[in-house]
Amino acid sequence: MRRRAVLAAPALLALPRSAAAQAWPERPVRVLVPFAAGGNTDQLARLTAEILTEGIPGGAFVVENRTGAGGLLALEALVRAPADGHTLMMASLSTLAISPFAAAQRPRFDPIGDIQPIVNLGTNPFVLYAHRSVDAADAAGLLAWMRARSGRFAFASGGVGSMGHLSMVLLLQRLGVEAEHVAYRGGAPALLDVIAGNVPVSFANLSEILPHRQNPAIRIHAISSRTRNAQAPEIPPLADALPDFETLTWNGLIGPAGLPAPIVARLHRIVADALQRPAVQARLAALGNDPLGEGPEAYARRLRADAALWQEVIRVANLRLD
Repeated sequence: MRRRAVLAAPALLALPRSAAAQAWPERPVRVLVPFAAGGNTDQLARLTAEILTEGIPGGAFVVENRTGAGGLLALEALVRAPADGHTLMMASLSTLAISPFAAAQRPRFDPIGDIQPIVNLGTNPFVLYAHRSVDAADAAGLLAWMRARSGRFAFASGGVGSMGHLSMVLLLQRLGVEAEHVAYRGGAPALLDVIAGNVPVSFANLSEILPHRQNPAIRIHAISSRTRNAQAPEIPPLADALPDFETLTWNGLIGPAGLPAPIVARLHRIVADALQRPAVQARLAALGNDPLGEGPEAYARRLRADAALWQEVIRVANLRLD
């Protein structure tokens, strides 16, 4: 893979690393998105492309949606691209730490070792909620309700392998409880069916639940982060009722392994600085995203820890994605 990258861009890679960074970009930079246009990952990619186009004189960053295989098609395109800074990707936790390990056919590349983390834009928590018919006033009551009905209730999610699905799988594993999974094509239809009373309980992305938090048909019981969220400070952490429980997703900019360190540092600095601007923070907040700006080393540590966590959840659940 490295040899292909060297052959693909000999002039750039023959330069000293600092000179290569100064010469870059020589042409428009592709920012791959592993999901369809309009979702959180796509919107964050477009925001990042705006930030980088503004921050790098003469630079042009173009978003390219490449869907399929739970994000693995885009990830394979990234790792096989030359490591010259002209192909990047807006990754999600599921793309790097879930899909590669749950795929029925494992990818022919290393989803951790063959990438270069650049900057983690921020994290998104999930919200545990239930239909009003569920006899539970708070998170502790809901957990007790689940334990008492092991094997006799269902939960909704936005799809097999989604973070809402896996957050519930982890919760059920921690409780020693079984439940039927009802998968929908996205978080919105799952939420609507819980509101309708067809399924009693679910995890939703924070941005999905916020418009419904005054809806009398549901009770919002807990948030999956260990601390309260500034966008919904009234929602207590699930960890208050189940110590150390936490699930978060994130979106971050990555490149192929071997990306020159000066380019990595430049990209991180521009995006991290932009995340300090109130206008940028407001756009992230609208997506339920808590700005982070995590650098390459910290991002890599988070990725390894999350991959280890979700690999074990997937193994215990015997989960496979077609």
